[in-house]
Formats: sequence, structure tokens, C-alpha cells
Amino acid sequence: MPAAPRRLGRMSGAHHLYPQARTVLDIGGQDTKVIALSAQGAVVKFEMNDRCAAGTGKFLEFTATSLQVPLDTFGEFALHADKQVEINSMCTVFAESEATPLMARGEKPQNIAMALHRPVARRTLAMLCRVGGESPVVFAGGVAHTPCMCRLLSESVGSDMIVAQDPDVVGALGAALIGACEGIGGSPASELSGFAPKTAFHELEKSRISVTPGKDE
Repeated sequence: MPAAPRRLGRMSGAHHLYPQARTVLDIGGQDTKVIALSAQGAVVKFEMNDRCAAGTGKFLEFTATSLQVPLDTFGEFALHADKQVEINSMCTVFAESEATPLMARGEKPQNIAMALHRPVARRTLAMLCRVGGESPVVFAGGVAHTPCMCRLLSESVGSDMIVAQDPDVVGALGAALIGACEGIGGSPASELSGFAPKTAFHELEKSRISVTPGKDE
């Protein structure tokens, strides 16, 4: 899917669920997106990393496999680190080459797991700074399920970071709202730079179309 529809989907889904949001951070399996929003939910600025899997869920999946830790417990596993070790690369190949000597020296796998999360957090925070979005920040995408990433980001973003309740379906909800808006005579997605998802949702209710966030979007 092109970047513009993906951006609009994340923006509209996040704004509908969390109307107070001024920034949307979405880390998925293949890319990272940061979207600054106006108070009305329009896109003010957008940045996306999709050149490679560095700093995305795919990177964490690959490195979890290297440590032989199930992906769904990798983030919790990393939180049991008791010592700071450094891995600076976010390239999956180079990160593995940095992790291998640490494992050979007998470093605790939990410490290595935490070291693999930190560069992803640093890159994400740099994107947030460049976009210059305001708080509150909504964290969405599959990586928002990862407790370690949530903690590392919240330590810098602060208490104004909201982790979406169902983070991996925020974009799907937004796409459904946009599609429904078009279906009831709204603007095509390419013209929705100032789209207000709540307006579309009210129109959906008038049309007796049911959309329930968090339930089989």
C-alpha cells in the first residue's frame, strides 16, 4: 500500500480512538511512521522509514530468533536485563555480528535483548524529534505490544505517551472509517488531508453502519 493511504489510515484511526492525540507513532513489521497532527486531526508533518527493516518489528523478530527467544515474550525477556551492554547497529546482519561475540563471552541473553531494543528506541525518538509532534503521543503498530519498547520510549516521551489498546488494528480502523466516509459521499482518500474521523463516524451512525473500535475491525 502506498505511504499516503497508510498515513491517512493511522491518522484517522488514532484520532478517532484518541481525539486528544497530537502525534501518532506507528512501528510495524516493515516500517516506522511518525505523524504530527493538528488539534482537528489533520496531518501537519509526516516521516516514514521504509527503506529496510532496520528499527522495525522485523528487526526485533530476527534478533529474537537469533537469541532463541519467542517473539511474543522477547520484550518482557529484555526487561530482566541487569547490566547495560551496547549494540549500536540496527542492520539485522551487523547487529547479529555484534551480538555473537557478546554471547560467546557469556553475556546474559537478557542483557543482549535489551541492547537490541535500545537502538530501535533511539532511532524512533530521533524521528519524533524531527517531526516535532506535540503530546500526547499515541503508540500504535505491532511493536507497541512489546513491553520493553514501551518502557524505553515512555522514559523519554513521558506520561503523555498513550499505548493503543489494540495497537495493531488502529490503521485498519482508520481505513474502514475513510472507506465508509467515501461510501456515504465523502471526499476520496487522496483529498483527506484535513479529514476529521469523528465526523465520518457520526455519518456512519446516521447511515446505520456499525463500527466498533477494538472488535474485529
